[in-house]
Amino acid sequence: MTMYPVLVVDDEVPIAELISITLSQIGLPCVQAHSGSEAADLIESQRFDLILLDVMLPDVDGFQLMDYIRPTGTPVIFLTARTGVNDRVRGLKLGAYDYIIKPFAAPELLARVEGVLRHSGRRDTLLRAWDVVVDPEARTAAKNGVPVPLTPHEFDLLLALLHNRGITLYRSALLELVWGMDADPSNRTLDIHMSRLRRKLGWENHIRTVPRIGYMLEEENAP
Repeated sequence: MTMYPVLVVDDEVPIAELISITLSQIGLPCVQAHSGSEAADLIESQRFDLILLDVMLPDVDGFQLMDYIRPTGTPVIFLTARTGVNDRVRGLKLGAYDYIIKPFAAPELLARVEGVLRHSGRRDTLLRAWDVVVDPEARTAAKNGVPVPLTPHEFDLLLALLHNRGITLYRSALLELVWGMDADPSNRTLDIHMSRLRRKLGWENHIRTVPRIGYMLEEENAP
């Protein structure tokens, strides 16, 4: 299955950057646009698996931009600070898959993005590494066909590692991804969960600790 990037459309550059970094942690490349007209040009020139679209843009707003998007069949999630029911209903009636209110936590964004990609058939569902098979939709993991009981946080950590094999994930990024923006990077919660995840999967030699930085899941062909 060919993978295309996610288009992040938001006139606030720091928010667009944060969204892109968050999605990259689960293996989703992103392209950014900071105005409606810039987004329209990109939509006409290349393909995307998903569009995260801010409603309040400085030129062409997100609702108007749906006229450019609908013919492509690309799924859309609206991102906005508008909390009114009428705005949410309007966005959904225009064809958006979902509508997320700002500010949002990274785990919520990732859950909704992955849900839309699965529902639209733009991602294979099963992830495999060594003798473990993971179903992100059902949130289950099995080792040699035997179910492995994981807590929600352990499962989220496993997904982050699987989507970034061979890449060191910073402690701060994992904490925000799994526990939210207010997580305390100085506590031992992450280390405890990672230790339990290693033991449950029998991956003591596959999940590497990178001192003072974070964790990495080695690639299957690593020595």
